[in-house]
Amino acid sequence: MDNKVGFFKSIQFKLIIIYVLLLFIAIQITGVYFIRQLEEQLVNNYQEMLDERANLLAYSIEQELTKTRDDNSSLARDINVLLRDFFPVENSEAQVVDINKVVLATSNAQNRHIVGQQSTEVRVKRALLGSKDGATLRDPETGHRMRVIGMPVQSKEGTIGAIYIEASMEEIYDQIKQINNILAKGTVIAIFITAILVILIARTITTPIIEMKKLAKRMGEGDFSRQVQVYGRDEIGQLAMSFNDLTLKLKEANASTDREKKKLSSVLTHMTDGVIATDQHGNIILMNQRAEQLLETSSEEAYSKPLPEVLRLSETFAANELDDYSESILLDFSTEEQEFLLQASFSVIQKENGPITGIITVLHDVTEREKIEQERREFVANVSHELRTPLTTMKSYLEALEDGAIEDIELASKFLNVTQNETERMIRLVNDLLQLSKMDSKDYRFTFEEVDFNHFLHNIVDRFEMIATEKNIHFARSIPKEQMLVHIDQDKITQVIDNIISNGIKYSPDGGTIAVHLLHQGNNLRLSISDQGVGIPRESQKKIFDRFYRVDKARARNIGGTGLGLAIAKEFVHAHRGEIWVESEYGEGTTIYFTLPYSGFKRGESDYV
Repeated sequence: MDNKVGFFKSIQFKLIIIYVLLLFIAIQITGVYFIRQLEEQLVNNYQEMLDERANLLAYSIEQELTKTRDDNSSLARDINVLLRDFFPVENSEAQVVDINKVVLATSNAQNRHIVGQQSTEVRVKRALLGSKDGATLRDPETGHRMRVIGMPVQSKEGTIGAIYIEASMEEIYDQIKQINNILAKGTVIAIFITAILVILIARTITTPIIEMKKLAKRMGEGDFSRQVQVYGRDEIGQLAMSFNDLTLKLKEANASTDREKKKLSSVLTHMTDGVIATDQHGNIILMNQRAEQLLETSSEEAYSKPLPEVLRLSETFAANELDDYSESILLDFSTEEQEFLLQASFSVIQKENGPITGIITVLHDVTEREKIEQERREFVANVSHELRTPLTTMKSYLEALEDGAIEDIELASKFLNVTQNETERMIRLVNDLLQLSKMDSKDYRFTFEEVDFNHFLHNIVDRFEMIATEKNIHFARSIPKEQMLVHIDQDKITQVIDNIISNGIKYSPDGGTIAVHLLHQGNNLRLSISDQGVGIPRESQKKIFDRFYRVDKARARNIGGTGLGLAIAKEFVHAHRGEIWVESEYGEGTTIYFTLPYSGFKRGESDYV
């Protein structure tokens, strides 16, 4: 088998590529910075020159327009003289316009036919209103970049005219293009010379490395008789000497370590769980990488330490003998920020009818499994509790009706009304559970469409304003006027907003205010809904989006809550690639925020783009 390394895979080629890339990147960074600074300086200088000439011309035109004259022909002649004197800029045109938008003169001889006509330029109109306006545009016919300026000519009485200037900037960009070409040619020449020099230099590095590679191949075949030639005392030379020392040591140690290496390799190969091995005294002698990760320690730190100490077991457990390590145990390494559980399984190493020589411990990360099991138990307990309460109430009232309360029409009607309310509550609970179950199983379809969120939000708030009149609750809206577009499932987002506003109405006092605030924030729309209720304690704020969680359980049940509304809202918002969170001060009200990815917005037709 030929193991010869091709040129394009060799260190020599890699060195060439590295040096050439470094040089290329350095030149490019320098060139880009230089060109950008040069372009910015040239453009700024050109614009400042135009502004200075425009200011001087405006001053002189003001003097001519306010001067007393016998005829208008002398005015046009004097203005033309001023244009020739003050604006001899190539590839440019300056026009003087009177207060009636009539062009009095132009510096472009080929454009003299417009003299006496009314100007239709937007910037002339703005200049006659007293506003200076300048911009860099592209000529729609030639594609050239043009500097366009509209400047008012003002006297003591006010604006008496305007100056309109169009100046081509292509000469500046042509100069920058020429400089770019020069830099590109210089870069090619520098890279070519650098590549030749690197080839020559790389050979002094690669020659001893190639020899060491050949010797390493022979060592791999079991031949330890050869040594590498040392060319110098530099790092490569020291590496060659170290390599020769290593050859001698390997020759001595190879026979004794080969058997142990194969034995350990057979145990640890393809192990995805943490493995720890101890000696006959229970002290650690081996730990694989996965065990290091799970226990957040290194093999060096754990070496020779007792197994119970590394696994952080109790002192009673540490006092046991090795043969007591038989059953699996659960290790809790959880912190306040994160839950972390490990299952440790032990296997005693013992020769037949002989002493125990060690223990093999296998570690499994069971955090997620235990978390799922705990959530399942809590979910079953919560559902059972939520269903038991209305069923118990219904049973009590039905038994009272059966015992004779049905004869009292008024009392029977009241009992039946309570029974109906509890039935509707159970129906809401079951519907919410079905909805969450569908989302958990991914069996849920969303119909996304582009929606004007401002109009969409106004409609929802309008609907709640009619409902909230009974509690004398007012709505304060802060919704931008421009059209904001989002891709959403209207039914799902309506349910999210309904849940949040309904909670705000339930927990707000009579006469309270619910504030709805919408704004554009980066790549998202952020909606906040604030109420003036009792607020949420800080320790409960992270839990309100959990299923069945209630801050005030008694009051929530009395007003018909299922404890699933905000959990459903969170699932819907996340399905739209948004975020939802709460901010609240206990006793001062609650604000719930959520974001949605932003598609865009449309300004009014009169806005300048």
